[in-house]
Amino acid sequence: MKQFKTLLIATIAFFGAQTINAQAKTAHVDVNELMTKMPAVLDAQNQLKKLSETYDKDYKTMVDEYQTKIKKYDAEASTVTEAVNQTRQTEVQDMIKRINDFKETAQTDLQKKESDLMKPLLEKIKASIQKVGKAKGFQYILNAADLLLTDGPDITPDVKKDLGF
Repeated sequence: MKQFKTLLIATIAFFGAQTINAQAKTAHVDVNELMTKMPAVLDAQNQLKKLSETYDKDYKTMVDEYQTKIKKYDAEASTVTEAVNQTRQTEVQDMIKRINDFKETAQTDLQKKESDLMKPLLEKIKASIQKVGKAKGFQYILNAADLLLTDGPDITPDVKKDLGF
């Protein structure tokens, strides 16, 4: 009987400790909202948009030049020698390669620029979330986008305030 009481007390203590641990303070934050409304993020997106538009304009110019040459060469193909047609075909293939290389380089540059601009902003947001979470005594902060139910404290307004917007 004494062992049973000891086992019963140990079981109650164990489940009591589990209940206390299960009540860790958690909150959520809407990182997507922060990313779409933070002025520095909006500025970075505008910079990326301008760079992308520049690349698009240059790409379109190259494609237009290519199409113009193709039309011209097709129209003149029957009136020039085979050697000229071979030279033109090589020139067109080189143009295609330059256009494809430009497109790949532009995409790589845009991705690098996006990473360079966004990485410090994401780190700033993360630091702010940690700062606000610690100040409010939370042990866990979850991204609202990853949750099916967000019925707990929302620290998004506090993080916005900390970030200055």
